[in-house]
Parts: sequence; C-alpha cells; structure tokens
Amino acid sequence: MKYRILIIAALAGFLFSGTTFAQEKEKPSNNVETYRLLDLFGEVFERVRSGYVESPTDQELIESAISGMLTSLDPHSSYMSAKSFRDMQVQTRGAFGGLGIEVTMEAGLVKVVSPIDGTPAHKAGLKPGDYISHLDGKPILGQSLAEAVEKMRGKVGTDLRLTIRRKGTKAFDVTVTRAVIKIRAVRSRMEGKIGYLRITSFNEQADKGSIKALAKFKKEAGDDLKGLVLDLRNNPGGLLDQSVKISDLFLDKGEIVSTRSRRAEDTQRFNAHTGDLVNGLPIVVLINGGSASASEIVAGALQDHGRAILLGTKTFGKGSVQTIIPLSGHGAMRLTTARYYTPSGRSIQAVGIEPDIAVEQAKIESLTPRQTRREADLKGALKNENGGSKKKGDDPTGVNSKEKPQDYQLSRALDLIRGLALFNKKRVPKNQKAEATQ
Repeated sequence: MKYRILIIAALAGFLFSGTTFAQEKEKPSNNVETYRLLDLFGEVFERVRSGYVESPTDQELIESAISGMLTSLDPHSSYMSAKSFRDMQVQTRGAFGGLGIEVTMEAGLVKVVSPIDGTPAHKAGLKPGDYISHLDGKPILGQSLAEAVEKMRGKVGTDLRLTIRRKGTKAFDVTVTRAVIKIRAVRSRMEGKIGYLRITSFNEQADKGSIKALAKFKKEAGDDLKGLVLDLRNNPGGLLDQSVKISDLFLDKGEIVSTRSRRAEDTQRFNAHTGDLVNGLPIVVLINGGSASASEIVAGALQDHGRAILLGTKTFGKGSVQTIIPLSGHGAMRLTTARYYTPSGRSIQAVGIEPDIAVEQAKIESLTPRQTRREADLKGALKNENGGSKKKGDDPTGVNSKEKPQDYQLSRALDLIRGLALFNKKRVPKNQKAEATQ
C-alpha cells in the first residue's frame, strides 16, 4: 500500500506540473475523480509488478504506460526513450541510421507515408500508402509505432525483411539493408530555361539549400529563366520553421500559416517578408499522396496566395503540429498540440490539399507512326527560299530515336511553365518590348 501511495503521488505531481489556466478553472470535484483514477492505476501497477509471470522492471512498466497513454491520443503523439530522442535530434540535422522511410500507424500496421530519396527503402521500391505487417516474419499488430520503429533501426549493413501489403497486389516480402541515412534535403538542376527544385525533407538544411539552388538558376539562365518547378512529391515533412522559410522565398507579403491549439491565446501566425527570390516568375508545385505536413504547408500557402499552380494528386492530409517536450533524464514526449491552417483558413487534417491540375503519374511511350512521304521527298520539289532543307540523318518517324524514361508529371509541369512564359511574353505591349531592348 505504501508503494502504491508513492506511485500515485509521483504520477499526480507529473500530471499537475503541467496544469494550464483552463485546468485551474475546473471544479475541485474533478481533482477527486483524477485521484480516484490514479489509485486505479497504482493498484494495477502493483498487481502486475508482483503477480506477472515474469519480473518486469518498474521503468519498463511506467514507460509502457506513458507510451500507451500518448499513442491512444492520435497516431503522432508518442513517448521517446532517451535513445529515441537522440536519434530524432540527429535525424532533423540530416543524418541518421535506418531504412529511410517516414511512417505512421494505421489499423495496427505501420503505414509508409513516404520513402526518402536515395535511401535503402526507396531503392527497394517501397511506395507511399504501403502497409508493413511483419518485421522478419514477426507481426507488428499489437506493438506501438515507437516499438516498431525501434525494431526497424539496427546495425548498419544488417538486413531486415519487411512484409508489405499494397493495394491491388498480394502481400509480399522485401529485404532492405540498413544504412546510415544522410538526407540531401535539396536537389536541383536546369531543365532548359526552367529551374527544377526538389525538396526531399524539411530538415535544418532545406532553406539554405534552396537559396543556393535559386541563386544557381539565376547565374546559369539569367534573364532567360522562364519559371520554377518545386517538387514536393513524397516529401514527408519536417520542421515547421523550415516550411515557413521556404514559403517566404516566393511570397512578398501575407500570412503563410497559422497554428491553433486549445487556448485561443496560443494561436500563432507566420507572415511572409518582402522579397520574392524568383521575381514573380511562374511556379508549378508537384504534389502527391506522399506529400505531408510541412510539404502541405508550403503547397497550401502558395496555392492560397495564387503564387503557384499545384499539379499532381491529393496530398496526405496531416494538418497537426507536434511539440517535442524533453523529460529530464527520461527522453521526451512528442505531443500533438495544435492544428495548422492555410492562409485562407483551411484545415487539411485528414482531407489533404487538392491540386489545381490533377495529373496521375503515368508511363510515357512514343508512338511510331507509319513512315509517310513529305513534300521534301517529292521529285523536283521546290527548295525553301530561306535555305531550310531536310538534313541528312533526320528521322521523322522516330524509329531510331532513343528516349530515356520520363517523369510524366514533371513533363506536364515543364510544359505548363513554357506555356505560361510564352503567353506572358505575348501579352507585353509592343512599346514595352521596344523599351526593354534599349
């Protein structure tokens, strides 16, 4: 009995140390009910401790109880042991060990939100929406997300067999080799006169990498830069402040995102500062079902301000904010503390963001037409007075052409920007064109 009283006192201290102003206004009878329930917890704890078939440690029991309390709230709240907390801190800095997937828990299984580019999971062919039901043949059902994630981590170079359930196919196994995951948050290249910027994760490197990429585009294309494709497909999110900074790169003013919690006074609003780094050029944002959280903040902000056209498929729909609360000497807790809203006041929680132009990913194939005769092939055909002629080696049928595999959604985005750039160019009055050439 004495031991149970100590447990109840300790738990009561833990619970009431976080008392809010709203809780202070609650009736005293609520405290009586809370102590009654804590007494129930103490009784169960004591019975398990003394009567369970094996001898669990007090730490195991308490941490499991806390983990159960948090994971029962929503899929994103959880308890992190000291080791898990250290791993999470390393991950946000852009390097960690594991498989390279962002996951959540759904229906008792681990659901893949997105594989991270270039990681073992990505190379093994895992896709957003896949469900992991077994790890090395052992079922995940009954485990918490934190427990499953811990088992997916391990010594670099070791293999882990995942049983995958994918819509439209039978369950199958995939063996993935663990590796040190170094996230390259930003990848970029020029596509003709269009800048292509892919952000794979909103870690601490995202904004700096994006600024460098935009500067490189301007240096390479100069005034001929026609626009930008911002690729957020399969980006599982990351840090809230990074999503705000990335959005701010393309906006001159206005709200980017707001977060609202239980108390109205805790509402936060994040606004853009003057300075659009691409000077109003057309932007197409690529999104899909693997675009989550911070990715949706950026996509929603640029869509609401009419600053970009969203192309692809509906996003994941994670519209909640998690706060990491360190627990002295005992790791940390990840607690859902707020929902976020786009500038127009939309909550995308469990709904997602719809693209302006819906484009499913597809395979592009060149259709080879039957070879036909052209004017230039006719005997005695007049020559073009401007000197144009059929060049030796031309292959109008495309029979001898060799095309590398194309990204259909990206191709559509590039075509859209080319069209917008051409349309805007034709709209410029002749006198302005003359002034521009002086």
